[in-house]
Amino acid sequence: MRGLVWFRRDLRTLDNTALIQAIRTVSDSQHDNQGLMALFVVTPEQWKQHNLSPMQADLIRRRLVTLSEELKALNVSLHVGTVASFNECPSLLAQLCARFNIDQVFANAEYEVNEVIRDEATQKALSAQQVEFSLLADKCVFTPGTLLNKQGSYFKVFTPFKKTWLQRFSVEQSLVHKPKTLERNALLDENMQVNSDLDYPTADSSKWHSDTKTVIAELRRFAIERASDYQQDRDFPAIDGTSQLSPYLALGMLSVRQCVARLLNGRHPEQLDIGEQTWLSELIWREFYQHLIYFEPKLCKGRAFVPWSDNLHWQGEGENLAKWQRGETGYPIVDAAMKQLNETGWMHNRLRMVVASFLTKDLLLDWHDGEAYFMSRLVDGDFAANNGGWQWSASTGCDAQPYFRIFNPISQGQKFDADGSFVKKWLPELKDVPTKYVHCPWLWADFGSLDYPEPIVDHKQQREKALQMYKDAKGSGD
Repeated sequence: MRGLVWFRRDLRTLDNTALIQAIRTVSDSQHDNQGLMALFVVTPEQWKQHNLSPMQADLIRRRLVTLSEELKALNVSLHVGTVASFNECPSLLAQLCARFNIDQVFANAEYEVNEVIRDEATQKALSAQQVEFSLLADKCVFTPGTLLNKQGSYFKVFTPFKKTWLQRFSVEQSLVHKPKTLERNALLDENMQVNSDLDYPTADSSKWHSDTKTVIAELRRFAIERASDYQQDRDFPAIDGTSQLSPYLALGMLSVRQCVARLLNGRHPEQLDIGEQTWLSELIWREFYQHLIYFEPKLCKGRAFVPWSDNLHWQGEGENLAKWQRGETGYPIVDAAMKQLNETGWMHNRLRMVVASFLTKDLLLDWHDGEAYFMSRLVDGDFAANNGGWQWSASTGCDAQPYFRIFNPISQGQKFDADGSFVKKWLPELKDVPTKYVHCPWLWADFGSLDYPEPIVDHKQQREKALQMYKDAKGSGD
């Protein structure tokens, strides 16, 4: 028995269902020539189409080195192959299977449309060679399709989804499994090196960890020290109140089961305090969005969840998109958030909602532009979560914010960054502005002395335009 385990966005050895199953299957075969190899496929053109950020690409590059070392400790070698796009993956897999006499390929299932098409084509190509292709459920606690409402349909609202998730959950589902070391491996190649050149633009990701020990330590530190205060601290960007584990979840450096297990620490969800329950709820939100793209492939094709929103006539001025991207809108909380994104590849979750609302309902610009820009910059870029968040903010999605609820960028800043400490960190040109004016500096008598732009739009006027724009779209029917 010879196997191949295909890594995708599950770059870990601990609690990796496909890897564990592959090692178990090969070990149980008791064949003299048994072997297992690991594969990661670089797809530069596909990454470009998917707006993979250079910073996330760099984190992938660094992580592959760690993954290779961890696999070597399990007596497995990692091979890194390169093809332009997903279209060439089936032929690459078929060639490798023929070259190394592979009997079975193992991989963890992914639910985005392009990934599903890739895997279906791979299944067909391998089947022609009598190679078995096993897709394992790994990404979610509850595999998409297993959590349905009483009518047998998928949940379109988060709250009942979460309620059912919690009702069905058992602590056994968050058990973290360790892979065994493969005792004999005829496919072990001690000289196999991981190519650090991904043939793709990269940006420095060194702020984010690539080694498992440190990532798990970050998870443990958050669960012990900050999770209980998460509910009260998470909305304030100047406070270190969020987990900042999203980059590791996005690339599968951590599994959701590891997060749930560490948070519960042997308890049942109902025994968690309010802060811990709130963070668990955020993990369930991530899962909700994974289920949505499984049931609604149109979300991966640029379509909105709500049909009437296809009628939205975006009225914004194109040049304002670039000003929003650069953090030059004249609204400090928006600009500071965009500066944080551009420099670190990450943005505080409250601010993701603020800047998304601002783009769609103040600048009246298409949410697709914001979705794409986020993916091109985020180190934690994850299609389902990013799409779900943007459609929620733009009021076009499943269980979305009502279109008439529009964030006021001034009051959001005053409420969640009252003393302006976050704003002044990212916009040092405002460091001398009195607290009273830090979120509306144009009202300050000395505003003319600042190297900071006036607001590019009037929030009150744009709010009325947005309400009419959405009302017209909804009134024109489905």
